[in-house]
Amino acid sequence: MYAFEIERPSTIADAVSVLQNEDAQALSGGQTLIPTLKARLAMPETLISLTGIPEMQGICMNEAGQLCIGGATTHASVATGAIQYPALAQMAGHIGDPAVRNRGTIGGSLANNDPAACYPAAVLGSGATIVTNTREIAADDYFQGMFETVLEDGEIITEVRFPLPKRANYQKFQQPASRFALVGVFVAKHADGVRVAVTGASEEGVFRWTNAELALDADFSTTALSELMVTADGLLEDIHGSPEYRANLIKVMAQQAVDAA
Repeated sequence: MYAFEIERPSTIADAVSVLQNEDAQALSGGQTLIPTLKARLAMPETLISLTGIPEMQGICMNEAGQLCIGGATTHASVATGAIQYPALAQMAGHIGDPAVRNRGTIGGSLANNDPAACYPAAVLGSGATIVTNTREIAADDYFQGMFETVLEDGEIITEVRFPLPKRANYQKFQQPASRFALVGVFVAKHADGVRVAVTGASEEGVFRWTNAELALDADFSTTALSELMVTADGLLEDIHGSPEYRANLIKVMAQQAVDAA
């Protein structure tokens, strides 16, 4: 590690003000950033810790019936506190290990947008809204590819708002060493239709499986997916699995999610 300064603002406004410094970088749970610093892949002069900002923590229901989670809320807190959304709580409870769950945050995960992270699938599958210090962003507009989002410099995720579906479930086939998703599928049945989001499989990061959504809109059952095929084009290939292997896993995980939901 190298020497750097750390600031611990107590309000969002203070954090945004300090982030105007071009050599400053926001730090949430640090599960990705700290290893990045150790490898000298990034060397900011100042880290701005967001975990001490009370208005960015906690879980509540708003007047619109949405589950609102502060950007600095840990995975462990979501796992135990998102009781109104069992599928989301269950998903959060299986991210990484206890050390990761007690440090990692929902805002940090979404800002990083790792192509194998779980939260992007939950947010996209839920049709959630990502709230920053400057605007509200629909999930469909937020993710821009592997590690890419629409966040601008100095923009902080302050809250995520989840509409509550009628039914939902997340199924993950995890890589046993990292516990990231080799393939993860989040299925949610809303009043206006079904959403199916896939993580861990694509070179472009999280995506919606629209053919499955159409099939499940007509018949929310595993049978509706039995005749569907997932193309291997654009899917990841590594030592853990071929594109064809991941394509099959998408279908299997989706069927398991529908069955569990």
